[in-house]
Amino acid sequence: MRTALRAAVLLAVAAGGASLLWRQPAPDAVAGGVASAGGTPDYFAFVPSMAGTRPDGAVRASADGRLEVNAELAYLFDYYLAGLGERPLEAIRTEIIRELERRLRPAPATEAKRLLDAYLTYKRALVDVERGLPAQADPVLRARQRLTAMQQLRATYFSNEEIAGLFSASDAYDIDAIARLEINSDASLSEAQRKQKLAALDAALPQKVREEKEAPTQVLRLEEAVSAARARGADDNEVYRLRSAALSPAAAARLADVDHEEADWQRRIAAYQAQRRELLQSAAPAAALQQLRDSGFSADEQKRLPAYE
Repeated sequence: MRTALRAAVLLAVAAGGASLLWRQPAPDAVAGGVASAGGTPDYFAFVPSMAGTRPDGAVRASADGRLEVNAELAYLFDYYLAGLGERPLEAIRTEIIRELERRLRPAPATEAKRLLDAYLTYKRALVDVERGLPAQADPVLRARQRLTAMQQLRATYFSNEEIAGLFSASDAYDIDAIARLEINSDASLSEAQRKQKLAALDAALPQKVREEKEAPTQVLRLEEAVSAARARGADDNEVYRLRSAALSPAAAARLADVDHEEADWQRRIAAYQAQRRELLQSAAPAAALQQLRDSGFSADEQKRLPAYE
């Protein structure tokens, strides 16, 4: 992998729950799962693209039994809504309800289901509102226009408390993104002024958000240090200690697994390319090429092969 792309993948793995590709099902969920092709229960294979994942959103009720209406609820809704195109909306709604009933007692689950229906209605209405927005060439004004329209529309479907709980976190990200877009689009600023304004935005971010924004750079630097260590002759144990000190032992172990998978992939690709060249030079039939692919790669992996041919 290229360094930046690999760092993005490793960041997701190291985060231990931040990536749809690498998250593992919760132990209590596996028992009720369906069997995957390999015979392992795969509870969260709601759509193929979600295979091996767990839903976003730590949905819970408070000590007095009331639903906590916060961004976690929206994260759960959006996790399943990402499956649109693979499953119809009604099937997605049914699956969200099933998940809410699994996690919550009846009273907070009922409230969450009411909010789900309001959320889906809001999302449908938002499509029409966005289509009706006047054309705007300036990306900053266009982004502000969309955010304002979203905020105004929410009042039709949610109370002020529900709006604050469900959308305040995403609004904070959007407002910050628009401010950065405006700074980067301002041709009157010198490079020093631009950096100063961006640094001021960084300083104003909550600590948690700042850490999340800095995480990709930190992982990129870590992997550059790992590459340099390997170039000096570091073995897997030394790399593990380096990553463990920067992240955690669990994250270091997950990253070691990624290293092994990547090395195995590169080995198989090199062997495939060499055998493919021999077949092409001998004018072997197309069936022989397909047999070579089948012998070394799964059906999903074969979709990636054209990039190496």
